[in-house]
Amino acid sequence: MSDPYPAADANARPAKASGKSLIDRVLSLVRREPEDREGIKSFLEAAHERKLLDAEAYSMIKGALAVSERTVADIMVPRPRMDLLDVAQSLPQLLATIIETGHSRFPVYEDDRDNILGILLAKELLRCMLEPDLDIRALLRPAMFIPESKRLNVLLHDFQQGSIHQAIVIDEHGGISGLVTMEDVLEEIVGDIEDEFDEDDEESIFPEGENQWRLMASTQIDHFNEVFRTRLPDDDYDSVGGWLGGQLGRIPKRGDSATYGDLRLEVIRADARRALWLRARRLPPTRSAPADNAIA
Repeated sequence: MSDPYPAADANARPAKASGKSLIDRVLSLVRREPEDREGIKSFLEAAHERKLLDAEAYSMIKGALAVSERTVADIMVPRPRMDLLDVAQSLPQLLATIIETGHSRFPVYEDDRDNILGILLAKELLRCMLEPDLDIRALLRPAMFIPESKRLNVLLHDFQQGSIHQAIVIDEHGGISGLVTMEDVLEEIVGDIEDEFDEDDEESIFPEGENQWRLMASTQIDHFNEVFRTRLPDDDYDSVGGWLGGQLGRIPKRGDSATYGDLRLEVIRADARRALWLRARRLPPTRSAPADNAIA
């Protein structure tokens, strides 16, 4: 009669499936793959801390992830700060605006700022110098209109596909709410991009004439004080633009100004996040401001 409870064979091998399952579970704990976006961020952070990613690569990858989460409304230049050209203006008036703002592309409107006719490339105005009777309308390129809710990664793809560099943002009622450029989107990934209006980092203050200068808002306060022989306080701020924002109590915009001593500082270029360029003027003695700051 056979033994109903045979002894286990000492040479019998364990079931392969169960052993493999255990190994898989252990490996999954050691090499856990990210299951969501937060997991990806944690994975990248760990790689950065272990020096597997340098700071630049880490920042760019994080920026690329952020682009897919953000919308146009997050980075657009709002309507009040948009630099537009009026199609009815004369060539000298158009050139004055272009030189002052330093942009290479401008939305052009007629009668009302919501009535955008198209986009003008600043370099196209050179043709008007050779053909004075040329109608500005003939130089305009079609404008791209997008909603505030458009995702930045989708917008970047559209920019690339259409070789477009600028888009007009509209609100839910069809009105103009702002403007966004390809540079704005790319800066979310790679950080600030210098353009043709930017200068060498070695210098940030440039004479424009007698008692007038153009300076980068990022100019360090100690350098500003050295050049202008002033005592602009640097206790709370490192840059002149930061000081100006503190005086205003908000992000500076084009046209804002403040006076310190006998110097008047005016914002001549800004985006939605900060002042970019300032103009400093030395006031005549009869109009010299007191040591206290005056905001305009």
